[in-house]
Parts: sequence; C-alpha cells; structure tokens
Amino acid sequence: MPTPYGSCGGMAFSAAELHVLRRSLAHALQSSSAPLGAEEVQDCLRLAQSVDEAVREAGRLRAFLLDDLARYRGALPGSLPGYLELLREALAAGYEPAPDDLAALRALRANPAAAALLERARAVAERSVRRRLTANPAPRSRRLTLAGGREEPPQPAPTPKERPRPERPVPTPGEVFPPRRKPTPPPASGFAVV
Repeated sequence: MPTPYGSCGGMAFSAAELHVLRRSLAHALQSSSAPLGAEEVQDCLRLAQSVDEAVREAGRLRAFLLDDLARYRGALPGSLPGYLELLREALAAGYEPAPDDLAALRALRANPAAAALLERARAVAERSVRRRLTANPAPRSRRLTLAGGREEPPQPAPTPKERPRPERPVPTPGEVFPPRRKPTPPPASGFAVV
C-alpha cells in the first residue's frame, strides 16, 4: 500500500508535512515585514492551492486504500496473501489497525505470517490507545470515598416536571361511575305494578 504522499513541485510530502507547510505559508503571507509584490503573492496563492490539492488527494488515496483493505479482509481466508501484504504496508504507512483487522488476524493466527502480523498490529493498536488516553484523559465519573474523609452533602433530587394540563377537564369518579339508584319499595297492596 503506497504511503499517502502528496506531490508539490516535484517534492513528496506526507499529509502531516503538507498541513505544516500550508500553515507556514499562511503565516508567512500574513506576517511578512516587507510587502510582497503581486507576482510573489500569486506564487504563494498557487503554492497554497497545490498544497490543498495534495492534501485532498492524499485523503482520497487513503480512503481508497482503506476500502481496498476492507475488501481483502471481507474475502478472507481466500485473500490471505493479499490481505497480509496490504495490512503490512498500511501499518508501515502509519495505519492504526481496526478491531476488524485484529479479529481477522486472530482467526488466521495458525498461519505464521498472520501470527507475526497480529503481534505487530496489537503493538500498534496498544500504542494508539495509550496515546489517545494520555492526550484525552477520561474524566472521573464518581468520587471515591475514603474512610475518615469528609462526607459529601446529599444532592437535592431533581424537581419533577409538571404534567401538561389536559384540554378538557378530567371527569370525577361520580361522573364516570354514577351512583346506584335505590330500588323503589313495592306497593302496599302486595300486587305488582305492571
């Protein structure tokens, strides 16, 4: 897998170097003590456009290579030699293996080349995780209480939200379940009224 390099004026730069070059160029244009001539400004703008295009091209190339790697990974075990070669080159170019790569290599570790690449990929993945954790330490979600320490005051419970009022009034139980009528006593004559 070729390294995603951009080309600018016959020289090759990595994507990170292109970003640095672009920022340096912008800084030079803004903070120049001597005014630049129109031709120099145009040269700087053309160089900035070339750098931008090289960065975009490096991104497109990287996306293509990652898609290619995923296709080979999806065709395993039949694509084992090609997959191992692509992954080896990707790791050399700074690729951080995805969990799918590690799972595929674990499944293929009976192959000595896959087993060796698994160890290398694990080391790269572990370094990547450590770097991200040191760059962005996770916030502590809860405080640990030590014996003899000061007790935290209880936090007030969140106030319940008011229920929205219905558009029509809610019927009372008497309206829903009307009272029973008392039976009328039979007439005194003992005959039933028909």
